[in-house]
Amino acid sequence: MRQPEELYELDVAAPDVGGAAMLVHLDGFMDAGAAGRLLTEHLLEAFDHRTVATFDTDRLLDYRSRRPLMTFDKDHWDSYDRPRLEVSLLGDTNGKPFLVLSGPEPDHEWELFTTAVRLLANRLGAGTVITYLGIPMGIPHTRPLGVLTHATRTGLVTNRVQMPSKLQVPASASALLEFRLGEAGRDAIGFAVQVPHYLSQAAYPTAALALLDSVCEVTGLDLPALELREAADRTNELIDRQVAESTEVAELVHSLEQQYDAAVAADGENLLAEGEEMPTAEELAAQFEQFLADQQRGDSPDR
Repeated sequence: MRQPEELYELDVAAPDVGGAAMLVHLDGFMDAGAAGRLLTEHLLEAFDHRTVATFDTDRLLDYRSRRPLMTFDKDHWDSYDRPRLEVSLLGDTNGKPFLVLSGPEPDHEWELFTTAVRLLANRLGAGTVITYLGIPMGIPHTRPLGVLTHATRTGLVTNRVQMPSKLQVPASASALLEFRLGEAGRDAIGFAVQVPHYLSQAAYPTAALALLDSVCEVTGLDLPALELREAADRTNELIDRQVAESTEVAELVHSLEQQYDAAVAADGENLLAEGEEMPTAEELAAQFEQFLADQQRGDSPDR
């Protein structure tokens, strides 16, 4: 029998975190605007942290589908960028602890992995598990970003964006984790920030800020946002410049603004409702992404 405890190695000095939140972001599934990745990188860079548990990536990942990088220097292999899937312990500006599980989404053994995460959370004394990512939506960057929320029980969160009564989507390890935690009677919350579909392939720090605000709201953590806000301001300036320089892009953005405003007036903030035909992502993405790539090479938050 395969045992979930075999999937990870726990630091012998790992403390009991006393109900601290566990934030989870796994790379490899949908993450429009790199919202989840940017937030995770921001947290790990803004706070001192230490690794308290490490998962066995040799067992969980398919290296041939996502090959790690190696560096060749003149006449020899100099380094290997080993994939890391691990749990880090951090403290906010007031010293309140929280955990971050980050790294590549497992390719194998999802059921065993989700069980391992649940057992690990129990061993560490973690509280609510919170997953987060970005999803592409037909909305303009000139309007507030909505955050879709879901949870394992009623009352954990209040959804400010109306959801369809039922929909079916491809599974992810994070979604399965939330589902299995709910079955086990544990609290778990998911946040999905809506990202303008024409910016879904670019780094969009504004979306990461929206996720950060949502995390702070439900956890009470005091998490600084200065670096993310500065990155968001720089990116938004570049986007506004591109809109000003292209009549075609400006018209498409204006069309999205009209549709957004009409949807809000009719349905509150139900931007998932089916409406009139929208400009496609392809019509905007190529121009925006190339522009941002050219302009952000020197100061991009997408490090």
